[in-house]
Amino acid sequence: MTTTRTAADLRAVTAAELEAIARGAALLGTGGGGDPYVGRLLAEHALGPGGSVPVVPLHELPDDAVVAAVGIIGAPTIGVEKIQGANETIDAIAALNSALPRPVTHLVCTEIGGSNSMVPIVAAARTGLPLVDADGMGRALPELQMLTPGLHGHAATPLGLSDEKGNRLVLHATDNLWAERLARSAAVTMGCSACYAMYPLSGAEARAAYIPGTLSWAYRLGLLMAEARRRHEDVAAVLADELGGAVLFRGKVVDVDRRTEGGFVVGTGRLDGVDGWAGSGFTLRFQNEHLVAERDDEVLVTTPDLVCVLDADVAAPVTTEALRYGMRVS
Repeated sequence: MTTTRTAADLRAVTAAELEAIARGAALLGTGGGGDPYVGRLLAEHALGPGGSVPVVPLHELPDDAVVAAVGIIGAPTIGVEKIQGANETIDAIAALNSALPRPVTHLVCTEIGGSNSMVPIVAAARTGLPLVDADGMGRALPELQMLTPGLHGHAATPLGLSDEKGNRLVLHATDNLWAERLARSAAVTMGCSACYAMYPLSGAEARAAYIPGTLSWAYRLGLLMAEARRRHEDVAAVLADELGGAVLFRGKVVDVDRRTEGGFVVGTGRLDGVDGWAGSGFTLRFQNEHLVAERDDEVLVTTPDLVCVLDADVAAPVTTEALRYGMRVS
């Protein structure tokens, strides 16, 4: 049983696809990107009964399209407590539109991770704009200058930012690192979580700058996890094989040191080994996402490789804010 990124792609998102997309995006999010369950509920509400969002393959974008990346900036732990309302994404896009010569015509995920795979679906459902099957990371990373459009030399600003109180900002920054610093500072003032619309690109620029097919990839990975669990297979091993990786450790969480700092959730998770890893220790270091994995004080893997954590009992990805003492994970 396997899935490939060349299989049939999504052409629309309805409520029926949301659970698989959220599950696959949570895996690719490596612990970050926001809570996928909360994001799925928001997307279900935005779609409503029988609702759908059209999905456009990246290569089909017209040259004169205006593409904006939308999502949430802030600490994922706060996003679980201060859940996004109905208008933040609309307000962020409206703020960005006020600084553009032509309004946004297409939306895209900044990162195909966690809730930030769901927020663009919410935005597309509420605005009627199509969603592009792509993203700017192929995973989740903690800062907005880390998108592939930035690596291609495109500016993140003008950037629209909004909160649940109706506040709107438009940022113009000298470079993308300053855009991250200013947007992060504003998000902290807004309650450590805010919605953004940024990286306004033409269709031609977006086709060259974004990673194609990642929304569909998340969907297929979500289906793969569900099918592996239904067959009572080792889900972690199935995913490691699919992603060209390895099962690094199986253990029990014995300590979590987690704090909100500068608009990020940062900290460590420590595990004691079970089964073939009994007698060994394992440490996860995270800043929104799991960034470094160590076994017995030896660094095994770091970002940009995907450091994914699965709950051993339910075979579901575990976000950094959900990691808890006593969990058994792979």
